[in-house]
Amino acid sequence: MTNKNRRRIETGMWIADKWKDYEVIDTSSGEKLERWGNWRLIRPDPQVIWQTPREDAAWKRVNGHYHRSAKGGGSWEFFDLPESWTISYGPLRFNLKPFSFKHTGLFPEQAANWDWFSSLIKEAGRPIKVLNLFAYTGGATVAALEAGASVTHVDASKGMVTWARENAASSGLADREVRWLVDDCTKFVQREIRRGNHYDAIIMDPPSYGRGPKGEIWKLEETIYPFLLLTAQLLSDDPLFFLLNSYTTGLQPGVLSYMLSTALKGTGHFSVEAGEIGLPVTKSGLVLPCGCAGRVTWHK
Repeated sequence: MTNKNRRRIETGMWIADKWKDYEVIDTSSGEKLERWGNWRLIRPDPQVIWQTPREDAAWKRVNGHYHRSAKGGGSWEFFDLPESWTISYGPLRFNLKPFSFKHTGLFPEQAANWDWFSSLIKEAGRPIKVLNLFAYTGGATVAALEAGASVTHVDASKGMVTWARENAASSGLADREVRWLVDDCTKFVQREIRRGNHYDAIIMDPPSYGRGPKGEIWKLEETIYPFLLLTAQLLSDDPLFFLLNSYTTGLQPGVLSYMLSTALKGTGHFSVEAGEIGLPVTKSGLVLPCGCAGRVTWHK
């Protein structure tokens, strides 16, 4: 193996511990008690398989509780919770609202990744073009814009792209260089390859299962590795980073590291780090695992 293609792989855990407007207060019996700004929610979490006494009085003073159904799915029960509200992470502001399947429009554990790539962008000393695929409500897009990058934001849901634009505007970033695109990510990447476009950094958070705007079916276990090979063709001659997020059972850190190290072979001298991402739990002092991520950085 030549120096150009030499790879280094590491594993670790990254904790989003800089939040002031969000915290996991406690966890027990399949649920987590969270504070989102001034509002407290109880939501199910499949990682919480332990049973501990719910001694914190906040368990009984909540503004919303998502009850999972034994038949699948579930429903919200609200107690004086507004239809929408905002929270901040440093200079970033996010618009939140509870919607289908327990979500609020933000995954706060991703702040650990935002901090990581924001530092890389700020320290690059050159303009950085970022491609954010399966970009959801734009947490990563907003963080990259604030760090000074230009961003192409792609998601198959028109509603999610509209939400992301609102988050950028709330963060005072509406005038930054960004393209908001409602599109099937695979078809978009294929067109970008034909157009000869390239990006210095790529972020992706693919779902386990999904449909594109025209009914295109995405099954992660069948499509993620071919999609990585395809997307690697969009990297510039001087790439900065690649971030792959996973909330899918089976895509553990070791799997992410192997996929990235092989899919990106031939793109230069890079390092791969893969690990869990997590959130600190105030009551126990432990860390709640919240999926995993694979991070790639290139070196001169």
